[in-house]
Amino acid sequence: MPIASPDIPARVTAAARDAAREAGQLALGWFREGADTAAAVNFKAGGSPVTEADLAVDAFLRDRLMAAAPDFGWLSEETADTRARLDHRTVWIVDPIDGTRAFARGGVDWTVVIGIVVDGRPVAGFVHVPVTGEMFEVAPGDVSRLDGRPIAASGREELSRAHVAGPAPVIDALAGGAYQVRRGPRLRSLALRLVRVADGTLDAGIASDRAHDWDIAAAHAILLGAGATLLGASGSQPRYNRTITHHEPLAAGSEALARRLAGTLAAA
Repeated sequence: MPIASPDIPARVTAAARDAAREAGQLALGWFREGADTAAAVNFKAGGSPVTEADLAVDAFLRDRLMAAAPDFGWLSEETADTRARLDHRTVWIVDPIDGTRAFARGGVDWTVVIGIVVDGRPVAGFVHVPVTGEMFEVAPGDVSRLDGRPIAASGREELSRAHVAGPAPVIDALAGGAYQVRRGPRLRSLALRLVRVADGTLDAGIASDRAHDWDIAAAHAILLGAGATLLGASGSQPRYNRTITHHEPLAAGSEALARRLAGTLAAA
């Protein structure tokens, strides 16, 4: 179904689409499929990797996107966060490389992610898969698309035998219990996991409580534009551009299936 239509100029969403593609090409300069990246790799507090490609793509996207909409706020995984974004109704929410571990080790399941949030709600999203060239997107007033073609979630309502991807311990419990869910592929980009629900490849996707705004905002918009939703274990949709950027465990799918999975996550 078409996503809500706030006043976001078409030139801004066009700039985001183009920037996502160009950022993907920039990152591919360091990518080595099946081998370690050519980029220098460092580690953040907590042990997650960050490469020189992440930082270069982040700088590129900030320059390009803020030039397209200088009145928007900015939140990115690789930019030092400030409270200044909280003063903006409309915010760019970006992950320059979602799935850095995959990127660094030569896996193909990494993405460039750009979302637009208005008053805490996702209204546009672009998830680009540079290795395959796929572009998942939704703009205000439109349905979600993959490479220009409309997409739709599977609409499955029952958890039994549903095709689900997510953290291994959660999927193990669902596959081995009464629901006998079918295991989806391991997708290290959370945004990619969620948009595979939007295009019907998966019936549902699960995120742990380590997900941040930049992991999910763009994909959340794409889910909504494909007739699906994203719900937390509490049963509510996530809100964005808050002081705290991380979220509770999340489930994506049709309204009925996401609600059943959210209940399962809450019980766990």
